[in-house]
Amino acid sequence: MIAQSFEPKSFWMSTQSYTPSKTLQKDIFVDVAIVGGGFTGLSSAFHLKKSEPEIKIALLESQIIGYGASGRNAGFNMTLFGLTMSFTAIRFGRTKAREAHVYMERAVDTLHSLVKGLKIDCDYEHPGFLRVATSEKYKKRILHEIELVNSLGIKGIEWINKEKLSEQVKSPNYLGAWLEPRCGLLNPAKLSWGWKSIIESMGVHVFENTSVIEISKDRDKLCLLTSNGKVYADKIVLATNAYSHLIPELKQKQVPVWTYIVLTEPLNQKHFAEICWKNRQGIEDARNLVHYYRLTADNRILMGGRDVSFAYDLDTNLDINSDTFNLLEKDVLQTFPILKGIKFTHRWGGPVSVPVDLAPAMGYLGDKRVVYSLGCLGHGVSLTHLNGCTVSDLILDRKTDLTDVFFVNRKTIPWPPNPIRHLAAQAILGYMHLEDKIFDPKE
Repeated sequence: MIAQSFEPKSFWMSTQSYTPSKTLQKDIFVDVAIVGGGFTGLSSAFHLKKSEPEIKIALLESQIIGYGASGRNAGFNMTLFGLTMSFTAIRFGRTKAREAHVYMERAVDTLHSLVKGLKIDCDYEHPGFLRVATSEKYKKRILHEIELVNSLGIKGIEWINKEKLSEQVKSPNYLGAWLEPRCGLLNPAKLSWGWKSIIESMGVHVFENTSVIEISKDRDKLCLLTSNGKVYADKIVLATNAYSHLIPELKQKQVPVWTYIVLTEPLNQKHFAEICWKNRQGIEDARNLVHYYRLTADNRILMGGRDVSFAYDLDTNLDINSDTFNLLEKDVLQTFPILKGIKFTHRWGGPVSVPVDLAPAMGYLGDKRVVYSLGCLGHGVSLTHLNGCTVSDLILDRKTDLTDVFFVNRKTIPWPPNPIRHLAAQAILGYMHLEDKIFDPKE
């Protein structure tokens, strides 16, 4: 196949030169085949090799490493699981909501430790996180979340009022914020490509521009058919997340949803003098369709969110949405009026994986020879890295504290077939937009 140009897919992919690995050109035999070259697949390969150095692994990516969400996201290493903690508690119960948050705390710490210990060059910083209130109703929503956090015995998260927040970052929209020190920021493409170098040095065979056309099973081996060769494996990891709808057995477990990002030119000293943002925290607001934003290593403002697009069936050509890009650029200026006249240099979008109940899912698919992981909802930078360790335990048939968490081998609610699925998705999206307009008169 002809490789697509990847640099326009995100700003991150243009910040460092990259040479893809070879395409699979012959039949091979391995112990484990991993489908998907994003963070889940890369982390799974690393943890498998770390646990069993002699294991033979092939990782197959249809484009290049990090081509999907792993090379296009905002680069937040954060603790958010699913939509919100309140929603997780309603769907799964308070005990499991706490379990999810503890898992995510471990995920953030795991990635932070791995980047530091392995010296992965990805512009990593660990400045913490703010969830800002931009209306009185959003303030009430955040305070309710903090009350839930406290009632579950979770430490390290607090409310700061408008005055204290203004000492951190200034916007005329802010009424206060959730403050959480456990959050890092990074360049996700550089992290993806750094992982590739590490796992190849460990002996993992990485094949890029290698699409898996079909997966078949027999009693002895699993077979992955590609354009130029077959991979025979004892076990398979389906690390396909937002592209899981292309695999028949996973199609109803999630849908791909596109989120969008805009990026400014670098800020100058005048901008920082007004905005402050001295501690460089990652920021989200409390809308249903959140804005998420941060500073890059070269002091650009990245802002994403505001709206999403749903694919109809197998359509995956939704990376560009000019209406959402235009709204995001207006949102940047509304948040920080001092930036009037600043240039926006990059716009991009990409798909994230969304189950019906807005929570991750992973486990065995059919039998213990096939493990899947999906449903990061756009908060997967930390989650995928710890999930890679969980996947490793599942592949090696080890019962651990990670394989015992509630969302491993959980029963998922299937998305209905189209056109019902599309209508349901649009109805959910419409409700979220309506509530955001009610909660914030500026919408």
